[in-house]
Amino acid sequence: MLRAGLLPALAESSVTMLMTPGSRPLQECAVQFGAALGLAAGGLLAELTEHPRNLGLAARQLVADREGDVVLVVDQFEEVFTLCQDAGERAAFLSALVTATTEPESRTRVVLGIRTDFYTHCARHPELVEAMQDAQILVGPMSTEELRQAISRPAIDAGYRVENALVSRLVVDATGQPGVLPLLSHALLETWRRRHGNTLTLTGYESTGGIERSVAQTSEHTFTALSEHQQRLANQIFLRMTALGEGTEDTKRRITRDEVDADDPDVAVVLDRLASSRLVTLDDNGIEIAHEALIRGWPRLREWLAEDREGLRVHRQLTEATDAWESVGRDDGWLYRGARLSIAREWAAEHESALSQRERRFLEASEAIENQEQAVARRRTRRLRQLVALLAVLLVLATAAMVYAVRAEQTATAQRNSALAQKVAGQAVAMRTTNPALAAQLALAAYRVDPSVDTRGSVLAMFESPYSTRVRGHGNRVNAAALRGDGQVMVTGSWDQTAKLWDVKDPHRPHELATLTGHTGNVNSVSFSADGGAVATAGWDKTARLWNVADPAKPGPGVLVGEHLGRVNAVAFSPKAAVLATSDGEGTVRLFDVRDLAKPVLAATLTGHTGNVNGLAYAPDGRTLVSTGADKTVRLWDVADPATAKPLRVVEGHTAGVHSAAFSPDGRTLATASIDQTTRLWNVANLMAPSPLATIDSHKAIVRSVAFSPDGTTLATTGFDRAARLWDITDPAKPRQKPALVGHTAAVVWAVFTPDSRTLVTASDDQTARMWDLPGPAISGPAKPACRAVFSADGKLLATGSQDGVVRLVDVSDTRNPREVGKVGGFGQGVCGLAFSPDGRSLAAGSWDHTMRLIDVTDPRKPVDAGVFYRPADEIDPVAFSPDGRTLATAGSGHTVKLWDVADIRRPVELATLTGHEDDVHSLTFSPDGRTLLTGGWDHTARLWDVSIAKAPKQLSVLKGHSDTVFSVAYSPGGRLVATGSADRTARLWDVTDPAAPREAALLTGHTDNVISVAFSGDGKTFSTGSYDRSVRLWDVSDPGSVRESANLIDDVDRVNAVAFAPDGHTLAGSVADGSVRLWETSPERAAERICATVYPRITADEWEQHLPGLDYRPPCP
Repeated sequence: MLRAGLLPALAESSVTMLMTPGSRPLQECAVQFGAALGLAAGGLLAELTEHPRNLGLAARQLVADREGDVVLVVDQFEEVFTLCQDAGERAAFLSALVTATTEPESRTRVVLGIRTDFYTHCARHPELVEAMQDAQILVGPMSTEELRQAISRPAIDAGYRVENALVSRLVVDATGQPGVLPLLSHALLETWRRRHGNTLTLTGYESTGGIERSVAQTSEHTFTALSEHQQRLANQIFLRMTALGEGTEDTKRRITRDEVDADDPDVAVVLDRLASSRLVTLDDNGIEIAHEALIRGWPRLREWLAEDREGLRVHRQLTEATDAWESVGRDDGWLYRGARLSIAREWAAEHESALSQRERRFLEASEAIENQEQAVARRRTRRLRQLVALLAVLLVLATAAMVYAVRAEQTATAQRNSALAQKVAGQAVAMRTTNPALAAQLALAAYRVDPSVDTRGSVLAMFESPYSTRVRGHGNRVNAAALRGDGQVMVTGSWDQTAKLWDVKDPHRPHELATLTGHTGNVNSVSFSADGGAVATAGWDKTARLWNVADPAKPGPGVLVGEHLGRVNAVAFSPKAAVLATSDGEGTVRLFDVRDLAKPVLAATLTGHTGNVNGLAYAPDGRTLVSTGADKTVRLWDVADPATAKPLRVVEGHTAGVHSAAFSPDGRTLATASIDQTTRLWNVANLMAPSPLATIDSHKAIVRSVAFSPDGTTLATTGFDRAARLWDITDPAKPRQKPALVGHTAAVVWAVFTPDSRTLVTASDDQTARMWDLPGPAISGPAKPACRAVFSADGKLLATGSQDGVVRLVDVSDTRNPREVGKVGGFGQGVCGLAFSPDGRSLAAGSWDHTMRLIDVTDPRKPVDAGVFYRPADEIDPVAFSPDGRTLATAGSGHTVKLWDVADIRRPVELATLTGHEDDVHSLTFSPDGRTLLTGGWDHTARLWDVSIAKAPKQLSVLKGHSDTVFSVAYSPGGRLVATGSADRTARLWDVTDPAAPREAALLTGHTDNVISVAFSGDGKTFSTGSYDRSVRLWDVSDPGSVRESANLIDDVDRVNAVAFAPDGHTLAGSVADGSVRLWETSPERAAERICATVYPRITADEWEQHLPGLDYRPPCP
């Protein structure tokens, strides 16, 4: 619309300019105006960077001798937020646009074209909000007639005819589809290429795959026509041309030719093929995806983007750092060092082919400068030692010289140790998932060498995700695992042709008991008998074997079980009888009577599968057996009497081979895992009529196994994406994803829970098994953002609010094992205002649906909603109880605060209304003595109110200093300090000893986005800030006059919406935009205790020397 309609219409009366922002919007603006004015772009860029408002002067100069205005059209304005990573340049660009249009005698008009899903980003910039207030045009979808015209008129104008049937079909396919125009454009192009003479036909359109599939079909055809090497290059080109969305869809990203080594002959061929197929556009300055529809519509590209998004972010940061380094003349100060270099180096080692020549040069230069700086430090230390020796010779100055030398050496040693500790802390964070035991001990060692912000944060980060203990010993892929009924012994099967027995009484210290040898092929499956006295193994040597493991340290010899004509894929013991089921590659399932382990007897042969039978599982009552096959089917068998076993039902739905299946503990739900990249849940309460419940497709890769937790609340799935994924299946028709378990370096092929549901065992092609502590520090939630978390006064209950309109009550008496115990629904929109009464018996909940409720949570498993007692015209956000529990304060999108008498929660009575804020009130809290109320609002201020007489409140003072919205406020436990957090990216501490005359005590900087939440610990010595920059920071505020950052809890999380300390003073809850609530340990000493109680094996002397060279071997854990 902008290019085809607006610009031609304005061309005669105005000077028109068109630009897309890219990653350097101000630079692109300088290039456009410089070319039009005949000025050097570099000089104009420097001028606009220093004085953004001079853009208006440049525009006036451009039209000084002509009529009309300058019309600057900024297409794809969302790139300012998706591609531009320099906050300073973004701010300068926005300032330049706004001032150019608002200054006196302005002759500039600016038109912004932006996608609707990025519109809210503009609201974070007040100058844009004001400028756009009354100047918006929402471009809605085309009407049916407009679609007909858009389809037929261009063809008719060019001398072609369009079949009426084709027009009607295209209108039907396009109507009501968001973002359909790029897809329609591509489909029309492909239809034109398949025209019959001068006629575009319905047959030609249908051969393209239609609107939905034409882009994918063209992309896939072009990709598969490339050689294997060219396909790898195409993979990297497309990944580089995609900007990863943060809470929004992925978008296209314009790249320079240098970024993909476009001069390379192979790269040039690939680019030519892609351009010929209209998948990318090329010009002298850069390369970009032709249509963003390609990102949504091509499954292969979506899979690439989903495989390793964190790795893609690391690569994107490396690319941007390389660009910045070259833009400043390769200044050494812009090179990577420490943790960033460690992370980039580790990623590059696994993705060497993905690097461009420029990126390789950048990493090489970074490594060189780090080595150079370390060498300088070593030389400095040597010179200091030589100086000590020389001064010692001078007897007269011996004492003074010795003191000087010792101090100098101590300083140098301290500096060296500090640099080393920072490096090791970065390495520990980088290897946290791949080698958690070593990572935790290195983090603790680094902290004890130099207790800095980075090293403290590294220690606290060790348990931000579920901890796993690696079980190593096999020499090839570990393909299966099983646990004895008491959970104290584990058996694993491997492609090294053995099975191993392990003592896992302490899941953090597993040790090998025995190795079962005899198979001459891969051991593909293992199973324990119900009494734990026998193990069965399945081998690709066409045998199944039975082992007497009554004494697992001294197992008996393997006994062959029957005769099998093909590979034995699976074995499974009945949970109720001495019966063993086996399956093979010939489509056969066999049942054996194994009451005598030395003489198994064939009881039945079950046929029906037409290929490999991959998996077997019994129902908990032992009366039903399920088998899964390469023939895409799942079969249920009645095995109540093995001698008369018979088929019950064939379950169909998967579109590729099915690997495994598992019954829920109550036997009413069946889970299946398939090569079609899905897990499916089935209702099998009626075995003769199974019905589908849900389909899970988050792995985006082959799914290998499924397992139910014994308590029936959790499902584990594993796959070729190297992850184990956990699902809350309280309602199996609506599984809720929990944080994934990441750490294996190859496909995860099996999973099984311990009997107490507290540990998950996984087996992997990386030759290890892992034992994961569950549930970990994250409380899973809905798909919508979590926006509030509050603790009860005794710290045993946590209430969480979410934008899905549900309040969840979580038992956190054991913070390592949080459990949801109750919930309160019925809210029409998000519920982000929560507060417990001081006695913990009542919960106040304010919602964006304009309702305020009080809830009796005396029994959190059965919360009683007292109903809505307040329904204002505005949304309700913050709520707070007074310390005596008798008064409740509420506020929201209105400019006022209301006080309520809630002595009887069933009959709240309004006491007073506080007026004074000039915009919405976003936060509030009572002082510890209940005499003062602190509020913060969108008017950039916080205010103190005297509420000692609740019916007659009065304003005491206004806290001014922030330059943007005050999102959060908090009182210190002693009441002497208050804190404010703001959209200006800062937090401030204020001394309110005299609330009528507060003074600013400290300014806290460091966050790179809105400081959305603040909280004090119970002892008042630690202060926390949560930010949209995806980090939580801890601050030592024991001395308000000398506040310092103590740790940065950077986790693999989305934006942090709220933080809250538990009454214990060291547990911190964070509500995250991904829907979860995270629990962090903020005490390094407590984290150290847990590390030493958990990690195994201990760090060796060789590992110490490798990572901490030059320091005496002092293992951090005894």
